[in-house]
Amino acid sequence: MKTTTPKGFDNEKYLQEQSEAILERVSRFNDKLYLELGGKILYDYHAARVLPGFDPNVKIRLLQKLKDKIEVILCVHAGDLERNKVRADFGITYDMDAFKSIDDMKWFGINVSSVVITRFKEQPAAISFKNKLELKGIKVYIHYPTKGYPTDVETIVSDEGYGQNVYIETSKPLVVVTGPGPGSGKLATCLNNLYHDYKAGKKAGYAKFETFPIWDLPLTHYVNVAYEAATADLRDRNMIDPYHLKAYGVEAVNYNRDIEAFKLLKKILEKITGGEAMYQSPTDMGVNRASSGIVDDKIVQDAAFQEIIRRYFRSAVEFAMGLTGKSTLNRSQEIMKRVGAEESDREVVAAARKAASDAEKKRKGYGGIYSGAAIELRDGTIVTGKSSSLFHSSSSMILNATKHLAGLPDNMILLPESIIDSVTHLKKDILNGKQVSLDVEETLIALAISATSNPAAKMAMEKLTELYGCEMHSTHIPTPGDEAGCRKLKVNLTCDPVFSSKRMFISE
Repeated sequence: MKTTTPKGFDNEKYLQEQSEAILERVSRFNDKLYLELGGKILYDYHAARVLPGFDPNVKIRLLQKLKDKIEVILCVHAGDLERNKVRADFGITYDMDAFKSIDDMKWFGINVSSVVITRFKEQPAAISFKNKLELKGIKVYIHYPTKGYPTDVETIVSDEGYGQNVYIETSKPLVVVTGPGPGSGKLATCLNNLYHDYKAGKKAGYAKFETFPIWDLPLTHYVNVAYEAATADLRDRNMIDPYHLKAYGVEAVNYNRDIEAFKLLKKILEKITGGEAMYQSPTDMGVNRASSGIVDDKIVQDAAFQEIIRRYFRSAVEFAMGLTGKSTLNRSQEIMKRVGAEESDREVVAAARKAASDAEKKRKGYGGIYSGAAIELRDGTIVTGKSSSLFHSSSSMILNATKHLAGLPDNMILLPESIIDSVTHLKKDILNGKQVSLDVEETLIALAISATSNPAAKMAMEKLTELYGCEMHSTHIPTPGDEAGCRKLKVNLTCDPVFSSKRMFISE
């Protein structure tokens, strides 16, 4: 029986090779490189899931190694601010994510020298965001949509195009340009500064730092397929880079958007540099040594296969909630079919559904929604929970899991009746709530209160950290309190696309 999470990735090996590759790229361009950093600079949980052992903050650790040479520009698309776009893994909007990123990077000793609001069209939300940043002493630049983009290169690379946007002042040789998500305007920000640099006679360079797809892994490698699953809403497709194959006779994996845009980007770069060819292929632009950190390919492939299934469930739930279209769900289903994945390949799914079925049999005639939840612990044990009049199924599951980890009997009561009664009285009689059973957040608080006088509850509470990274499934879409609690516990949660109540509006 497994007792520890197997590791397929070596962070230190990756850090060494990636930092050396970045510094080598900086040296090519007279010590001035704009490095577009794709994906998450902090808390990259997708990478941690598909590359077991990958530190979600390894990118910031890499920047720490280079901190004497770098500064960071953060890009935020004005349209995303206006739409209140949400970063799913934290459940916060992009403006809040920008504030969080600035604080987090500062904590790691990395300075965000400025924020750029891209494709600005006088959006009120963008103006408010700008004012908040400036009140905090953050330098803010405004960039407008590039005139002539994407086809009129003559206009793009002119004072009417990139020239209309102000130059972003930087002082370090390596300028990392990042953003909270795709479409943040990172590339345009890099090219804008390149235009101004070359116009002033300074030879600067541009490169990309993206983890996925991994160019020197096979096209069909599950890690690369998992990238497609993660970008189902963007319709990204991995391809063999034809430019790289033609220039070097080497097969390299890239994705369709970069390949399709390369011809135009190459023209723009050559126009900026006065005819000098900076790169021969989109793969050339990348600085990606992620494959060097893979130390056990089987572990990595297995983990990526599971991520494909997780992404499918997420697409199904987002479709049910009206957050994405049917085409995204179809894309996820197509990827599942391509790799031969089934819902049942995720072991906690069947266990959660059985728990829900058992709850229905036990409470026949109840007439409500029966819910089940299951979690796979690090030792391989699967623990389940059922919905009841006292607890949501996820809450029951967590209490059962912590009892198992603490070696406590299944029938031991961790939360005294007085605490449960007090919470349900508050929810029902004082706050006029319609659902009085405890969600995950409420259960965690109640457990903490109980732990002050109950040694068994304290033992169970101390085991909560062992749930980090564990696989979990619920037969219903979590309520806000369940979702927030599970996010704090850092479990890898999936759920069936079924609402937890027959009510149209669910707020608890």
